Amino acid sequence: MGVRLLLARPLPGTVGESRRVTHVFPEPESVPGRLDAYCGASFGVGELELLDGIRGMPCEPCLLLAPPPGGRLDGGAGDG
Repeated sequence: MGVRLLLARPLPGTVGESRRVTHVFPEPESVPGRLDAYCGASFGVGELELLDGIRGMPCEPCLLLAPPPGGRLDGGAGDG
């Protein structure tokens, strides 16, 4: 089984609208103080909205750098 991924984007008001892109994160084993996206962007608690798929514009560097688990970018969100 590959790395499980999370998809999230900054909440409205935390960054400008043009920077509210969907980032890809490796799922942490415990609740971290910060989440670091594959592109290097780092977010603290309360700065992100978790998504069940890519919404709006994706972060292109995240898409290029993230490993596709089982060939799926959503990490299996919605399965089960």
